[in-house]
Amino acid sequence: MEIKEQVDIHKLPQHIAIIMDGNGRWAESQGEFRSFGHEMGVLSIKDVIEGCVEIGVKYLTVYAFSTENWNRPVEEVNALMELLVTTINNEAETLKQNKIRLNAIGNISSLPQKCIDELNETMRETSLNSNCTLTLALSYSAKWEITEAAKKIAAKVQNNELNLEAINEDTFAKELSTADMPDPELMIRTSGEHRISNFMLWQIAYTEFYFTDKLWPDFRKEDLFEAIVDYQKRERRFGKTSQQLN
Repeated sequence: MEIKEQVDIHKLPQHIAIIMDGNGRWAESQGEFRSFGHEMGVLSIKDVIEGCVEIGVKYLTVYAFSTENWNRPVEEVNALMELLVTTINNEAETLKQNKIRLNAIGNISSLPQKCIDELNETMRETSLNSNCTLTLALSYSAKWEITEAAKKIAAKVQNNELNLEAINEDTFAKELSTADMPDPELMIRTSGEHRISNFMLWQIAYTEFYFTDKLWPDFRKEDLFEAIVDYQKRERRFGKTSQQLN
């Protein structure tokens, strides 16, 4: 039986988050520049989003560029930014044809203006699409996101728009960049690393983690289906006992 046939479409995670790791190492193993790995990683994104649409996953969020990535060599950062613009431009029509909505989270204003313009244009053109929402986490940091949410809440309290006693988990979550989507039920990280790397720290409180040794350019939708099958075998208790669930 093919791995896709093992996926229970009635128990799908609504939202899958992916830390796409290993592009540079993959390229170096091929004797290529690190930027080549990022180019090949785009093919993996396309294949995985296709897999999500095939089985009905509604939200896919990929960690494309962290705030810490700005500290990488200038040549690599510049190549990543150019690749981002080119990819968005090339894939805009495919997104529209497959009714995929493009979204972005992070400190978008820190990106080059050309990237911002391409992002905004494609997000506008795909805003009514409903098959799946593809969110790019760009210049993103969970600590930055949480700090920004705290600032917004503090400003509302200061302006008498919000009572201090009214602040709770729901109030805080509404100020996060992911306020319009469910928290991820499944997070995948490639390349064999076992850490979160400052990604969606608030949202992953009860997320299931799946780690694979595959480097991101080698990851395909069959690997996505394998991760989902593994997720579906787990018991999600949210603090309760197995007996309470049954």
